[in-house]
Amino acid sequence: MDQVKSLSIVALFVSVAIFSAEYSYGLTIIQRSPVQQAEAAARYKSEMKKPRPIPALDSVWMEELTWMEVRDAIRDGKTTALILTGGVESNGPYLATGKHNYVLRLTGESIARSLGNALIAPIVTLEPGRPDSPFVPPGSVFLSKETYKAVLKDMATSLKSMGFINVVFIGDSGGNQRPMREVSKMLNVEYETDQARFYFVPEYYDYPAIRRFVKSRGIPEEMDPNESRGSDGIHEEYGIDALMMLVDPTTIRLEQRIEADLATINGISLLPMDQTLAIGKEILEIRVKTTVDAIQKVIASAKSE
Repeated sequence: MDQVKSLSIVALFVSVAIFSAEYSYGLTIIQRSPVQQAEAAARYKSEMKKPRPIPALDSVWMEELTWMEVRDAIRDGKTTALILTGGVESNGPYLATGKHNYVLRLTGESIARSLGNALIAPIVTLEPGRPDSPFVPPGSVFLSKETYKAVLKDMATSLKSMGFINVVFIGDSGGNQRPMREVSKMLNVEYETDQARFYFVPEYYDYPAIRRFVKSRGIPEEMDPNESRGSDGIHEEYGIDALMMLVDPTTIRLEQRIEADLATINGISLLPMDQTLAIGKEILEIRVKTTVDAIQKVIASAKSE
């Protein structure tokens, strides 16, 4: 009986603590009086006028910037925000599970700098899938489609609320494409009267074009155009390896593969390294130009409507 009474007392204290936290949160966020709302607005307005005390860092990644640097960048014309979506998934025995995220760090930087008026939100590093599947490969971490879309919606809304006019979705994984399209459409309906617009840019995810480019450079990679796993039967291809090598050769375990005489993919050698890196730079330039052109075109088209 004493044990039950003790547990009841603990439960009561927990309930009171939760209620107090919710009540406090409600007062500060939801249930403010007109006076409290006016005071909060005045504080916010005052904070937004404070001068930045030091020069800004030269970065296009929001998470690397201070809030004042982001504020001033928006004021100075960086009114486009990029939401990059990747994933952590099984990619065969050689590639790091964060393949898409490594590629996005490389392509995202170049896309934002080429646009000249863009900053990048934190990369959405997880992709939609079935977290409850009995066949989730080790290393693959998924979000349900509902959770995934909710994350995209909240991120895009945050960016709109802080002053960005154009919010652009770009995805490096196939499963990300439809949810991004759906969320962008939903947001444009929800904020139809708002100045901000939301865009999904599918042109970024054009791997068939990269495969055609690789072949045009005299690299006869054996790939079934309808099968992303290629002739080696794994989730890997030359164009991806070349980009990841630009980021860090360890992400494709190049040293270990050389030692094991496995530095090939789909019938193509990854050596000499300098040649693959040169191809990687060309692939990067193609993907950046294609994406930048598509972003500028879709935004210009929306403005002319």
